[in-house]
Amino acid sequence: MAKFNPAFDSMIASEGGYILTNVANDRGGQTYAGISRKNWPDWNGWLYVDRKETPPTQLVRDFYKEKFWDVVKGDELNDQHMAESIFSFAVNTGTKIAIKLAQIVVGTAPDGELGFKTVYALNTISPHIFMPSYTVAKIARYRDIVMKDRSQSKFLLGWINRTLKDAK
Repeated sequence: MAKFNPAFDSMIASEGGYILTNVANDRGGQTYAGISRKNWPDWNGWLYVDRKETPPTQLVRDFYKEKFWDVVKGDELNDQHMAESIFSFAVNTGTKIAIKLAQIVVGTAPDGELGFKTVYALNTISPHIFMPSYTVAKIARYRDIVMKDRSQSKFLLGWINRTLKDAK
């Protein structure tokens, strides 16, 4: 079974670590350790940020475990690299999109919910088949984002680099 800690360590490095950012044109707005205030306004870490304090790292880990890793059922996936790739993409684009693309690759109904059939399909497909197909699907998703909103083009190279890093 895949393990959360190495997946988290890889993902947090891709998110830039434990820093506060507010990048122009970033749809997430202000973020801390990749956690978007716009998307997660009720995250307890914002209480620390607003007091100019550093949120505890465990608070960040717990957030990603609950909101992303558990949703993509990382603990139920056999292959560490596949679980990390799905998890990292979920963090970047949302769990439903990450799961839908994985479902399309493995041939299950793309409903954005990771159920028994999709977990089974992910655990029986060869990583050598899944990873290249999922990588291409992720890059196509990023291309589509930029085609719909040219202001996002400044993020495209970073998204592609992250995708290729996750492809290992």
